[in-house]
Order: sequence, then C-alpha cells, then structure tokens
Amino acid sequence: MRRLSGLLSPMLVALFATGAAATTKINLGVVTKPGSAQNIVAEKFKELVEARSKGEFEVKIHHSASLGNETEILQQIQMGTIQMGIITSGPFDTFDPVARVIDYPFLFKDNEQADQILDGPLGQEILTSLESSGFKGLAFSENGFRNLTNSKRAVKTPEDAKGLKIRVMESALHKGIWQSLGANPTPMPWPIYSELEQGVIDGQENPLWVAEVYKMYEVQKYLSMTRHVYSAHIDVASLQWWNSLKPEEQTLLQASMLEAAKFQRAENRKADAGRIALVKDKGMQVEEHPDVAAFRAKVAGMKDMELFKDSKVQGLLQRMMAATR
Repeated sequence: MRRLSGLLSPMLVALFATGAAATTKINLGVVTKPGSAQNIVAEKFKELVEARSKGEFEVKIHHSASLGNETEILQQIQMGTIQMGIITSGPFDTFDPVARVIDYPFLFKDNEQADQILDGPLGQEILTSLESSGFKGLAFSENGFRNLTNSKRAVKTPEDAKGLKIRVMESALHKGIWQSLGANPTPMPWPIYSELEQGVIDGQENPLWVAEVYKMYEVQKYLSMTRHVYSAHIDVASLQWWNSLKPEEQTLLQASMLEAAKFQRAENRKADAGRIALVKDKGMQVEEHPDVAAFRAKVAGMKDMELFKDSKVQGLLQRMMAATR
C-alpha cells in the first residue's frame, strides 16, 4: 500500500501542476472604488471571461488606486507588469497624443453620436494608434459627459468660472480647457474628497456618477451641467502580453471587453436622471442650462494649440470635427 501511495503522489502532483498552469491570471487595474464606472466594466468583463473560458482565465481586479494613479497603471501595463486596465482617456495623451482628440471640448453632441464615432472607424484608428506606445486598445467604455462642481458660486457663464481652483486630470488638454475658461486648473490624482473638504481646491469636473459614488454633494454646493467634454474610458491590455496569447484567446477577451463596455455605457446613462434628483435632494444647487454657447466660444481656438500641431493629431481632429457637425 505504501508503494502504491508513493507511485500515486508524483502523478497527483503532476496533475495539479498541469491544472494550475492552465489558468492564466489577468491583473486588471482601475483607480476608482467598487460601484464606479470603471469598476462596473471590470466586473462585467471578469464575469464574462471567467464563464466563457471555463477557468482558463482568472481576472483579478485591483481597485481604489491600489496599483497607483492612472498614469502609473498605464506605465505598468506598458511594461507588462500588469495585463489590463480601464483608464480615463485624458491620461493617455502623455503616451500617445492622438488620444487627446477624444476629449476635445464640445466635440460630441450626445451619447449616440459618441457611440457612432468611437465604435466606428475613427475610434478604431485611435485604438490601433495606441499600439505604438505598447497598448492593445480593446474598447471604449465611458465616464460620461463631464460637468463642473464647486463650493464657491453658481456657474452659468465662463465669467462665473473665472479664478476657481479646479482639479483636473494629469492632462495637458484638460488643463488647457480650464485655462481658456479663466479658471485655475490644478492637476491632481484621484481621489480628491479631502482636498475639496479642506478647501485646497474649489471644485472639480466629472460625470454625474462621480457626484453620487464619491458623495461630492457633501463638499460641493454647486453643480453646473456644462457637458464640456465627453469622457471615455479606454479599455486596454499590455500589447506585449496580448501578443503572447493564442488567437482564440484574443478573440474571447476582445469580445468580452466590448460587451462589458456596451453594458456599462447603457447602465451609466439609465442612472443619470436619478443622480440629478439625488444631488438636488442632498442640497446641491444645479444649473441645468448654463450658457453652453459662451463656453464653446471660449475654447473654440484650442484646435490651433500646440497640443494639436502634430500632423497626425491635427488630421484626426479635423476628421472627428467633420463627422460630429
């Protein structure tokens, strides 16, 4: 009996070792906490991939900036130390300037137009361009249209925003937008609740879900529905890692991410009306009809900024502007 046991043990060890090797772990980084837009994509992706791969893939979601801010997560994806991320489009512009055309102010009229463009050839052109920086672009999920909140005063016109110290992402474009509007943009990694509470900054600009999930109504009195930028998330993988996968694995992951992105966009939009009602109920004063034409006029010259001088970037921006007229 001892001899039989001795023979079986190596066989069992080999069997378990083979089983363990068959599972590929995907480390996926997001900077936000559970319940946030990025996390909804990540969780849906995890659900789809693990079910469809029948255990071939295991997705580990690293949330709440546990891997660093978005720029740091992108650097880790670029180097291949983590495999995937759901990242706001703004920070990509330091890696590939083509990405900044997505965040050009007042580019998209509505959600439907954003979907049409980003799910089409122009969006695919952006995703493909990211490969030169070491990223495999898979899909666009969304943050949503960005709106301004602050603790100082109601904002209906650009003049009302003058001098406000506004937190922005680590993005030259977003800094430029608020400089053009006369505010004092302050790049700062997320989260920023304490900085708002302590008065280090006066306000921030983000989609409505942020006001709900991060309880902006506790530290911000005024919300202005400026909708100045449609903010996408770019759902990416490490190109180095992606190229090591089998074609059928790539197909499974690609399809799952696109489905997760579309699921999240639909869920996000359905919830927006309730979010406006919520922040009003919590005491925020909401300016639902700011002078958008005046805001748009203030930033109209940004297409001529140095940020867009590169011929590839300028060409794509012109085609995006033509497609969204």
